[in-house]
Amino acid sequence: MGDGALIQHWASVGTLPTLHKLMSEGSWYELESPAQVLHTSTWPTFATGTLPGRHGVYYPFQPKPGHQQAQHVAADQYGEPSFWSLADRLGKRCLVYDVPETFPEAGFHGRAIFDWGTWAWYGTRAAQPQQLLAEIKERFGDYPLGMEAMRLGLGRPSRTMLQRKLPESVVYKNDSLQWLMQQGEWDLVVAAFCETHPAAHYLWPDGARDAGSAEGNRFRPIHGVYAAVDRAIGALRAALPRDTTLLIVSGDGVRPNNAGWHLLPAALEKLGYLNGDGGKAGNGRAKPRSLIGTVKALVPPRVRRLIADSLPWKLRNKLGAHLESQVDWAHTRAFTLPTDLEGCIRINLKGREPQGIVAPGAEYKALCEDLRTRLSGLINPATGKPAVSKVWIRDEVFPGERRDQLPDVVVSWNDEAPIAGLAIPGVGIVEGPSPDPRSGTHSGTGFLLACGPGIPAGRSSRAKLVQVAPTVLRRLGLAEDFKLDGEPLDLGA
Repeated sequence: MGDGALIQHWASVGTLPTLHKLMSEGSWYELESPAQVLHTSTWPTFATGTLPGRHGVYYPFQPKPGHQQAQHVAADQYGEPSFWSLADRLGKRCLVYDVPETFPEAGFHGRAIFDWGTWAWYGTRAAQPQQLLAEIKERFGDYPLGMEAMRLGLGRPSRTMLQRKLPESVVYKNDSLQWLMQQGEWDLVVAAFCETHPAAHYLWPDGARDAGSAEGNRFRPIHGVYAAVDRAIGALRAALPRDTTLLIVSGDGVRPNNAGWHLLPAALEKLGYLNGDGGKAGNGRAKPRSLIGTVKALVPPRVRRLIADSLPWKLRNKLGAHLESQVDWAHTRAFTLPTDLEGCIRINLKGREPQGIVAPGAEYKALCEDLRTRLSGLINPATGKPAVSKVWIRDEVFPGERRDQLPDVVVSWNDEAPIAGLAIPGVGIVEGPSPDPRSGTHSGTGFLLACGPGIPAGRSSRAKLVQVAPTVLRRLGLAEDFKLDGEPLDLGA
């Protein structure tokens, strides 16, 4: 989650000297990314060279056919192998360090570390071989940051602490990565500096619109993290053989966090998609609340938030799912899925959801179109402008065998201003402040900076994130037909 516009700006004014030099020596690509639809689908897309409909992964909690509600994602939900696994099968010596949202793969013969310092752990800390974790910890100690998103929940860490710990963590990552690189001769090294991710969320200046306002002291905290990464890249570059191809990739960028996802469940209920009988039992009487539902109604939202933030992440997510899902499935055609940016909607489909009521085929398609029409009309009362920039239908953007592990409908928000209310034409208004304290969030555009033998200097172009994996495989001299979703980039001779 490194922002290309910030990097280009700071490189141009000389405060990211390594990246400035690499940009002058190599080629810069602005990357079209699936982040414009599902923001955390970028790393699985990068890793597999396939789109979400094929690899099937986009969030730590997501749908799984046969389950009524979202499940914690697991390695078996990946429908495609990583490009380093493909290279390993063909005899290439591979080292992988902290690529987010990936898991150990059976039969991999290289060395790999997972969720050591990735910020958002999709699994648990693991390595191939497993003893590599103990070796890293014995030599370098534990990863300095000491927290990650899944266990942090909706709490907000200290900015002062992040300004100190994130650059320290970059140094740790660089030192431990260089040590790992010295343990063998590698054809391929894939490593992620994930420190820019929490920096984007928590150090983005309040009220800043984009990188065009990156001058002055407001951006100094986030710049400090980028400067640490710049120094680390310089040290790594100096340690590499001269004929090495270096690809620096980010699948998305950064923008202000003005999303309206927290209001979508109430909007769906107002529109009659969720609890479509208005919460009434068949005899017209109000349905009784469960015990937990009754307790929830008695506890103010702020207190519920404080309680939730204090719980261990697994318990918090289970309890949160229960508290937020007082759903009458027999009268629910569409419901929301866990998210922290987009509005992710699942159709309650017969044969897929255990309590599904919407018939596949024409009824399903008509409901998706109806949702697109109604949700596109939502208004931000604070501005009088549309609250939604686009409504995506899954099958139109992400076809594939694993598409049923994705939302059926995705809402992208108009983030010109904070969304604390949604006006629904002809229906009414739903209101409420966002529970998310993060000042910055993901944007839909990534970048690739490519340097190495035969790569033209100073070239600027456009490409797709899904092209990175096939480009790497071609650069390794692997000519097999891997049947990925993108064509290799022509980086030069």
